[in-house]
Amino acid sequence: MDTSEIKEYLIDFQKRQLPELIKRELSIPKTHKIKSIIGPRRAGKTYFLYQNMEQLIESGVKKENIVYLNFEDPRLIGINFKEIKEIIKLHWQIYPSSMKDNLYVFVDEPQNIKQWEIAIRALYEEGFDIFLSGSSSKLLSKEIATSLRGRTIAYTLLPFSFREFLKLKKDKLDISRLSSKEKSLLLSFLDEYLEFGGFPEIIIEADKQNKMRILSEYFNLTVYRDLVERYNVRNTKIIKWLLKSLATSFSKEFSIHKVYQTVKSQGLKLSKNTLYVYVSMLEDSFFTFFMPKFTPSVRKGEFSINKVYLSDIGFAKLVETTENKGRKMENVVFLELERGKQPHTEISYWKNQQQEEVDFVIKERGKVKQLIQVCHTLEDPDTKKREVRTLLKASKELKCDNLLIITENKDGSERIKGKKIEYTPLWKWLLQSPRTL
Repeated sequence: MDTSEIKEYLIDFQKRQLPELIKRELSIPKTHKIKSIIGPRRAGKTYFLYQNMEQLIESGVKKENIVYLNFEDPRLIGINFKEIKEIIKLHWQIYPSSMKDNLYVFVDEPQNIKQWEIAIRALYEEGFDIFLSGSSSKLLSKEIATSLRGRTIAYTLLPFSFREFLKLKKDKLDISRLSSKEKSLLLSFLDEYLEFGGFPEIIIEADKQNKMRILSEYFNLTVYRDLVERYNVRNTKIIKWLLKSLATSFSKEFSIHKVYQTVKSQGLKLSKNTLYVYVSMLEDSFFTFFMPKFTPSVRKGEFSINKVYLSDIGFAKLVETTENKGRKMENVVFLELERGKQPHTEISYWKNQQQEEVDFVIKERGKVKQLIQVCHTLEDPDTKKREVRTLLKASKELKCDNLLIITENKDGSERIKGKKIEYTPLWKWLLQSPRTL
């Protein structure tokens, strides 16, 4: 370890101003556990670490009591796990007053150090307050839990919500008093969000062709780093095909058995078990989420066909042949529900034998709390009749009267067959204060 370079690195961080950032809505409650920030590539995990540093400083913590270890910095490349504690000792030498108070250690990309978890566990046992984040291709939530053996709580950071999107656009709108011009601007922003998603770099980029290039780069990173390099997968053709299949199936049921039959019919050699493994890999890398079908039986639920959602709706842009705004709206609603989900909350979909479907069943501590239907528009009377009928059937079966239909523009409520149904436009629902389910 080159101590002169490490000292330079530590001093540079202390003298450097933290970058300007958009405050994310994910909050980390105070806990003695290691705080692990996980999520898709390029969602802003490093900047979220900066945000937590800034919050500590605003609360009165001296910057000297914060150590930031970015193991992608050239000056930290080549050190081994035993030398991580030596870096802390060097920090104490340079800033002796930091020995008197609690030290906050922020660790970025630890997976670049072999056996990093040994050093992190040792720091934790000594009482350091630790925040941890890294590449989704090499630092998965399962591995964090295993490596740190119950010492950590993982928090998922997704791409920007629509509220955060507007902050990044630096657009301040009072949604309770929107002029016609302001509402038109708001709806154009929502259209952009539904088209290109919430990755920070893509929101900032003005040129549509460049947005597509960046999305394509993220897509390829998922293929080659998160899967091919990490798992030494040789059949890249199958992986790319599976990614595109998932991307085109967003907001729909995804049957691995049917996918297997399709692969088999094309003469491609792939076992069903391998296909399950590949799908699990994609879920671990946060490319997709899978939502189960509602069922009273836990055992039956394990064998139900799941619906698939993309971690960012922008990926759908890479494979779409025709735009399906209703499905995009549903995917965005799922991500918003996922952001607010608590450990005691379950999200599923309901479907009966007549193949009628309610998009979201929100269950809390074993009781169904809300049923949500997402529909692009209810202007067609037949569409409205179908959506309402299905919602009422689910309401009766699941004994839930909290009924909501999210559409592009309908607002208000009405009573149908003794049940009150709320209607709200997507933009208004997305701009409600961050929800906790």
